[in-house]
Amino acid sequence: MGGHNDSAYALESTDLGLSHLAICLVSGGMDSCVTAAIAKQENDELAFLHVSYGQRTEARERRAFHELADHFGVTKRLIASIEYLKEIGGSSLTDDRIEVAAADLGSREIPTSYVPFRNSHLLSIATSWAEVIGARRIYIGAVAEDSSGYPDCRPEFYEAFQRTIDAGTKPETRIDIVTPVISLRKSEIVKRGVELRAPLELTWSCYQAEDRACGRCDSCALRLRAFAEAGVGDPIPYA
Repeated sequence: MGGHNDSAYALESTDLGLSHLAICLVSGGMDSCVTAAIAKQENDELAFLHVSYGQRTEARERRAFHELADHFGVTKRLIASIEYLKEIGGSSLTDDRIEVAAADLGSREIPTSYVPFRNSHLLSIATSWAEVIGARRIYIGAVAEDSSGYPDCRPEFYEAFQRTIDAGTKPETRIDIVTPVISLRKSEIVKRGVELRAPLELTWSCYQAEDRACGRCDSCALRLRAFAEAGVGDPIPYA
């Protein structure tokens, strides 16, 4: 599975054997929280990676990251800063001149919150760290369906990046990307989180507020709909 001489990709986390060490990208949101809970079951030890890129709710997301790491008992933590994405701009999450649009869940357009090619930067950092600490897997909570339509959340993006890892690391290095929630609806992620007793109350999803979630941005709207469809109350405060 994975590695330089195997064409199969570990996009789903079914039937994976237990590994010694895995890196989990943890933004502080609901999807990464549930992904972390899944990774906790499938690996002996986890290392948590959080990336700040000049997003509006950077401080609140970092707080959620540390609270989640404390909950899961993860001491191996890395916070990386790629503030140059704020300088590049092009996203309402990083450019104050671009308004965070109200949610339009029926739209087929890529929303203004898309940060151009962001996930490639996150995976590159994770791959570098994995090669140094000997981690065999990188977990990321990407969601293809029922999400905001970001192009770097599609399965084919992760398949392509897996090939990049295989080609660009040492011959003896074996690192697999694992995307355990990529094919789930948001409501299914909520249900999975409840089953795993994931601490959804510690997560933060809002794109523009750090005290009480706005309830109007794409991320809030998707989250609220997911909890409603799952028949579960959302435990975070809203304005």
